[in-house]
Amino acid sequence: MRSAATQSLPLQLPWLTTAAMDSDFWRTAWREGRTAFHLSSVNPNLLAHQQVLRGTRVFVPLCGKSHDLAFLAQRGRQVVGIELSELAVTQFFEEQQLTPTVQREGELTRYEAGAITIFSGDVFALTTKQLGRVEAFYDRAALVALPAELRRRYVAHLSTLLPGPVVGLLIGFEYPEEQMSGPPFSVPQAEVRALYEPTFQVELRASHNILASEPRFRERGVRSLFERVYRVTRGE
Repeated sequence: MRSAATQSLPLQLPWLTTAAMDSDFWRTAWREGRTAFHLSSVNPNLLAHQQVLRGTRVFVPLCGKSHDLAFLAQRGRQVVGIELSELAVTQFFEEQQLTPTVQREGELTRYEAGAITIFSGDVFALTTKQLGRVEAFYDRAALVALPAELRRRYVAHLSTLLPGPVVGLLIGFEYPEEQMSGPPFSVPQAEVRALYEPTFQVELRASHNILASEPRFRERGVRSLFERVYRVTRGE
C-alpha cells in the first residue's frame, strides 16, 4: 500500500514553487485538474487511528473533497471542513450525491448537507462563531501544505478557533528539506512540537519509514522519508 501522506498530498512539480502558493494558484490547480494530492479512498491513517477523534463534531481544515469527510459522517460525526477551492467543495457534494444548502457568510460560503458542512474560502477568514463548538480536529493535509512562514500563523489561528478541550489527529511528513521542495513540505517532529506545544500536548503515535514504497520521492532525490502520526490535545 502506498503511504497516506503521498496519496493525500501534492508532490512537488516543476511549475510548483513556494511563491506560487497563493489562493489563485490552488484554485487554478483544482480547475485544471492538477490534484494528484486527492486520495480516491479513505486515508489509511484515519482508518488506523480514528479512535483518537472523540466527541461528536470534527473540524477538518483544508479538506479538499476528501472521502474522509463522508467516512467520519457515516460514523455518526458532525463534520465541519473548510476549503479554499469552491470547485472542490461543489465536486465533493456532487460525488457524494448530496444536495447542499448554500449561504454566504461574510468572506466565506457555507455548504451544508446532512452531517457535513464545508466552508468555501480562506481558512484564516473562518471565525469561532462560524465554526461552533467542536471536540476534535483532523489535519491530514493542512500543516504540510503550508510554507514555513504560514505554519505558525495557522497553528495560532487553530488555537483561537478551538478554545476549549479538544483532541486532534495530525498526519505529518518528514524528509531532508534540501532534497526536495514542497508541497508537501517536510515538517519535522521538533517543529511540530515547537508549533503546538505552547498551547497543546503532542504525542507521537506512529512513525513509518515509507521511502521504499514512494518511487516518486526517490526520483526527485529524496533519500529519507518518514510519515508521522500525532495525537494533539488540550484540556484533558
